[in-house]
Amino acid sequence: MDHHNYISGTVKLGVSFGVVSLLARWVTGNTILSSPQTLIQYGLIGGIGYSLVGAFCLILFGLLAKKIYGDFPNQQTIGDVLQQRLTANGYWCMMTVLLFTSLCSLFIQAAGAGIVIHMIFPIPVFLGMLVFLSFCFFIGGIGGMQRLHQLAGVNVTVIFAAVLIIPVYFFIQDGIYPVYDGIKLYHPYLFYIKNTDAFWFIFTAIFVFFGQILIDPATWQRIFILKKSKIRLTFALTGLIWATIPLAFSSLLMIVLFGKGFENIYSLFPELVNKIQSTVLILLFVVFCLSAIASAISAELTATTSLFVKNIMGVFHTPTNEEKWKYTILFSGAICLVLLIIVAIQSPAPVKLLFFFGNIYAAIISPMLMIILSKKVQPFIVPFSAIIGASGGSLLLLVMDDFAAILLSFALSTIICLIVLLYRFLNNKRIASQ
Repeated sequence: MDHHNYISGTVKLGVSFGVVSLLARWVTGNTILSSPQTLIQYGLIGGIGYSLVGAFCLILFGLLAKKIYGDFPNQQTIGDVLQQRLTANGYWCMMTVLLFTSLCSLFIQAAGAGIVIHMIFPIPVFLGMLVFLSFCFFIGGIGGMQRLHQLAGVNVTVIFAAVLIIPVYFFIQDGIYPVYDGIKLYHPYLFYIKNTDAFWFIFTAIFVFFGQILIDPATWQRIFILKKSKIRLTFALTGLIWATIPLAFSSLLMIVLFGKGFENIYSLFPELVNKIQSTVLILLFVVFCLSAIASAISAELTATTSLFVKNIMGVFHTPTNEEKWKYTILFSGAICLVLLIIVAIQSPAPVKLLFFFGNIYAAIISPMLMIILSKKVQPFIVPFSAIIGASGGSLLLLVMDDFAAILLSFALSTIICLIVLLYRFLNNKRIASQ
């Protein structure tokens, strides 16, 4: 098979399948684990805000996506675009950031899978992750975009079946008012609407989520396989539909919360499985969790491997089709092996990881906007400003909270990019006056 099909598949996607493909990428371990944790930590305002932020960022990126496709119609990856818009040093700087964030994102998803396996199955995490990552390797590491397209429809069907059928099943049994009264009695803080931390979370999450989408190789791959006239509509519908999923999943946890306290958010998952009772619904819930995370990991694995083979190895020499497949199998296999070892040793909370790397996502926004919106080759300082911003924000985590550090990371890189724009403007004005 031609390696080109591994990266881009064989057909252009319309609205319906484009939405399915994007949902299969963005309904992730964070959606499953972070949305209920956000609900507990920041109340209903935080839970609703989490959903709206994700929708807003997908819709906003859709506005840029059509320009990206119009300016680079014959490209396949984000690396192809960076190669055209950056100097050699700037290109390698940004590719380093991309590879680092992609591997970190894969780790976050694998950590989520490890948590779900530990909570639901009475088996060692290592054994469960071995089976799980082997599946992801064959789908995303070897199968590529074609295999992802074949399974995307099934994955999204399972997701919506779970988030629609299970809550309805419980609310029909217990009723809405008992759930409301129980939460008001045991967890009244969930209804507190003047929680300033929740609004800080929502505001900061916009920078983190938008930055994550801006440099997500899997999302960029999908831009180039969508029909140009359908890109904005596809991203808009994806955002609106995605927003319903974390809300629905949070409602699942409220079914367990309404009658009791809890030790931590993850202790509620086994209780939810026990409360479901119906074997069919338990199976649906388990398949939903693992299917969503497997789909996200497989999509990221395909995108990261494509980036490595085409935009890193391909720069040094032009490999044959057989060599591309060899590099693909070796690189994706190595990633899965490393993920297996790390997750088996340590599985941190996804929300903490998301905001730990949030400094990088926030710092990358302005440099990427300059690369996308400008028609000129950007100097080295533009991509390097992302590293400066992320480093500055990370250092100040020692003396300030996560939210302030993330906003500072964004501010630092933005100031540097504005200085570059101002210098260009003044230089052009000086040349024109001569």
